Formats: sequence, C-alpha cells, structure tokens
Amino acid sequence: MGRLDDEWALHRPAVFGAAYRITGSVADAEDIAQDVWLRATARGSLDDVRDLRAWLITIAARRACDLLGSAHARRVDYVGPWLPEPLLTGPDAAEPVLVDETAGTAMLLVLEELSPPERVAFVLHQAFDVPYDTIAEVLGRTPAACRQLASRARRKIAAASPARPAGTAERDRVLREFRAAYERRDEAALLALLDPDATYTTDGGGHVFAARKIIAGAGRVATALLRVAVRQRFALVPAEVNGEAALLVRNRAGRLAAVDTVEVRDGRIVAVRRVLNPEKLAAARAALGW
Repeated sequence: MGRLDDEWALHRPAVFGAAYRITGSVADAEDIAQDVWLRATARGSLDDVRDLRAWLITIAARRACDLLGSAHARRVDYVGPWLPEPLLTGPDAAEPVLVDETAGTAMLLVLEELSPPERVAFVLHQAFDVPYDTIAEVLGRTPAACRQLASRARRKIAAASPARPAGTAERDRVLREFRAAYERRDEAALLALLDPDATYTTDGGGHVFAARKIIAGAGRVATALLRVAVRQRFALVPAEVNGEAALLVRNRAGRLAAVDTVEVRDGRIVAVRRVLNPEKLAAARAALGW
C-alpha cells in the first residue's frame, strides 16, 4: 500500500478538482474522492494501470456524471438562486487544491448550463488534458463525439462570457476598494465601483434569509448591500476562494456567515455573489475553525 499511498497523495488534488468542477459541490467532491480511494485500494495492485492519474480522474468523472442527474433534479426545487459551493483555496485551504480559470465561480455557473456530457468532456479535456479516447470510455461515446461535445461546450462558454475577465491585479484592487466602501457604508463609492448593469445574487437555499431573485442594476445592488450592512454587524475578511480573491463575511459571534465572490470587467464589478446557505458553508467553516 505504500506506493498507492504516495501516489494518492500526489493525485488526490486532481481527483477532487475534477469532481468539484463537474458537480459544483465540495461535499459531493469529497464523497467522490473517498469512493475513488476505496476503489483503488480494493484493486490491491495497480501495476497494470499505465496512467494512474488519468485512471483516478476518470473514475471520479464517472461518479460525478452519475450525480449530475440527481443534482439537477434537486435544483428544480431549490429555494432562490443556486450558487456553487465555495471552495477555499490558497492559505486557508484545508489541503492542496488544483485551481485554474475553470474553477472560478463565474465559470462554474456557466458550466452549470451545459449538458452533463458537455460538462464532463470540457472539464476533463480542458482542465486535466485527458485524451478524447479516455473521455469516450467515461461517457460511452466515440472519441469524435466527445471532441464535438467539448467543442460545443467551449462555444457556449465563449458566448456566455464574451468579455475578457479581469486580471488578478485589477480584481484584487477592485475588491479592496469594494471592501473599504462597504465597510464605510459609502453608497457613492459603491456606485462608482458597480457596473450600471451589475447583479447581486444571494444563495440562502431556504435555510436563512436571502433574496429569492437576482437583484439587477447598480442602484438596487448598492441599496441591498447597504441595507444588510446596516442591519447586521460583521467583518469582511479577505480570502482566496475558487482560486480568486474573495471576502469572507464574519458575523458578530465570530462565525462564518457568508462568502462573497465578485466578477470584475473593465475595472468595474458586474456581479456580486453571496453564499449564505449554511450547508454550503460547512466545509469552509471546518477549514477555518470559525
């Protein structure tokens, strides 16, 4: 088991990363990673596996693909807007996580609009460089069909995100200014940072108070944000979530109350997304200890 233990430690971030990108759920990705580990250990010897990383990732992808159908069914009855479960990365991460542009919150929301086969083909090839003949085994289709699925997914993603996303430095700067304006309750400064068509999405899942619809328009977004800030006392703590700068909302009791991610284009915020659903904050709370 020594070799397998070493290999698993090396490849687990990729296994978890593939499952998370496909499901959008930290809890599901953790369960899938555990299933993959159990299947690997049950084999005993893995000497006949030519590419262990690809083999582990494809097992995770099959399981994640199976879960997508039931996940989509659950989201039909989901209360209010649905957002991906926030994944702590960087110094706050409980363990190493592989992140790139395919793990960002905005990208995960676009992936949510793809069909399960498109999502699996895109994630496996784009994020993990899995060849199409291997993806074909996961999806039960031909390599040519899987190539078409990935191509179709890329076109849909490009159409959904026509503007080039902000670079790290620009996003960090805007988030710092947003945090400062928010904490000062400075409506004018917030409006200056928000795109005229900015949106504010809150995911409470029916467990806590949250807007049941997406709020649109800079004025309405600023009003909604400030109304919450005035009503509740909390601290905004900078963090890295899904590989991008984000804010952790800490309530007066010191508990994690929400996770905020922002999408920036052309120097302005086009979307603020706040996860309040306590079920989706469980993993982050455990990792942070608050």
